[in-house]
Amino acid sequence: MAGHSKWANIKRQKARVDAVKGKVFAKLSREIIVAAKHGGGDPDGNFQLRTAIDKAKAAGVPNDNIDRAIAKGTGKLGSDGDLEAIRYEGYGPGGVAVLVEALTDNRNRTAADLRAAFSKNGGNLGETGCVGWMFEQKGVVVVVGELDEDTLLEAAIEGGAESYELTEVDEDTPGAEVLCPPGDLETLSDHLKAESYQVKDIEIRWVPSNTVDVTDTDQAKSLLKMMDALEDLDDVQSVTANFDVSEEILSVVF
Repeated sequence: MAGHSKWANIKRQKARVDAVKGKVFAKLSREIIVAAKHGGGDPDGNFQLRTAIDKAKAAGVPNDNIDRAIAKGTGKLGSDGDLEAIRYEGYGPGGVAVLVEALTDNRNRTAADLRAAFSKNGGNLGETGCVGWMFEQKGVVVVVGELDEDTLLEAAIEGGAESYELTEVDEDTPGAEVLCPPGDLETLSDHLKAESYQVKDIEIRWVPSNTVDVTDTDQAKSLLKMMDALEDLDDVQSVTANFDVSEEILSVVF
């Protein structure tokens, strides 16, 4: 699975900057609303909601915001319209495959915004299915701390994992990403916690089956600019792409 988490790693490097943006709170609140709408407002009985709440708290979202989002999702406090989850697909500079997940109450607005963000940065919004076959959904549990690989491998397999990759979770913070089928995510996360691993993040992520090496600095700049433009859209929840960039080029870009 080497390289599968490159964009996730880049996003973590950018997180400190992005965290100051109010729209990060809005995206996380929408995730809570949808989770509560589909699975109920009790986190103990709704794993998706519990995970969304944990993610929101980690990002510093106030408890009042979280409570309001749950109330909206369960219909106790109006609503943000009829939010629906839609996946969009497209290409970035150099033919890089891009998947965008959005929550929207207006498909036409979202599609128009996405088309503009792609085209202004050297990419283009494609038809449904044009790149989706290059990605597979995986459950991902991120653990942090100094890890013994043999022990981690044993615990991961016992918890239903398919693979893992050692990574730097934050600057100078070692860790690993443990992957499993999406339906086994709760079981895996619970097992790793029971084995005393420090779980930092739990999510469903699109993982590319192959990656494109970007060796041109200008192309890397265009790609990252496009990814930022897509993620900055209010309706967009996540953006995934299948490119890989060396640390040398990243140091120039950032």
